[in-house]
Amino acid sequence: MRLTPNLLAKGFFGRSVDEFKRLSGIALRAEATKHATKPYVLTSFHDASTLEDCKLMSDADMGGFSRAHLDFIPPVTSSSSIPLPSSENKNGYAKFHGNISIELPPNKPHIQRSGYAAWRTKDRSFTIFGKSLWDIDPYAFLALRIKSDGRKYFVNIQTESIVPTDLHQHRLYARRPGEWETVLIKWNEFVRTNHGVVVEPQTELLRQKVRTVGIGLIDRVPGPFELCIERIWASNGLGEEDLREDDRVEEGMLKSKHGEKIRWGDEKNKT
Repeated sequence: MRLTPNLLAKGFFGRSVDEFKRLSGIALRAEATKHATKPYVLTSFHDASTLEDCKLMSDADMGGFSRAHLDFIPPVTSSSSIPLPSSENKNGYAKFHGNISIELPPNKPHIQRSGYAAWRTKDRSFTIFGKSLWDIDPYAFLALRIKSDGRKYFVNIQTESIVPTDLHQHRLYARRPGEWETVLIKWNEFVRTNHGVVVEPQTELLRQKVRTVGIGLIDRVPGPFELCIERIWASNGLGEEDLREDDRVEEGMLKSKHGEKIRWGDEKNKT
């Protein structure tokens, strides 16, 4: 059997070697049988090339007038004796920014709603082990290092589910707009949606087969927006380095429009 040019490509074998190293590490650390301790990075923006693995979306794709950009911002250097202000970052990061418009395209009467922008990671390429998917089952939290403008962003998780258009979503709550902070969201608190509508019955997020992760802005409030993202990872808690970065960690919870913590399935939320 002759290998095709795609199989011979360096990228394919490079990805396969990386996946083999990852799986071997899991086996050696016995993470399948005990509590995982090492963070599992899903995406980070410490290098400009990582933006190539992301897809940008907005209502402009269907004729709307919102505009979205995803730019790389290089790290800020500082003297070791002078700590950086909370609005700066020592690592590179991505800036998701643009302008939301709810104006409808005049030549497309079938479009009744606009005013959104989002980005997500692209589907990961194949390896010798098959389709690349994230297995985050050993972890309890999704962690994000962000700097928000305080607008209503949602974290979007796509899995290898029966319904390809399903998304599991959770509000991205920022406690300190304009400052860098770490947000933890429990995996079991993501809500299954389809085209922005909550789907019933709810099904648990398929943790062994996560395809993509991303962030969207769907508050439909006209005007500029800006959200900075340094990295996103699966975690069972924060290590010493994370705590040094941010000793005021926000653990994400579902909240009502009044800011009260809620959980899907609570009797009081079924009315």
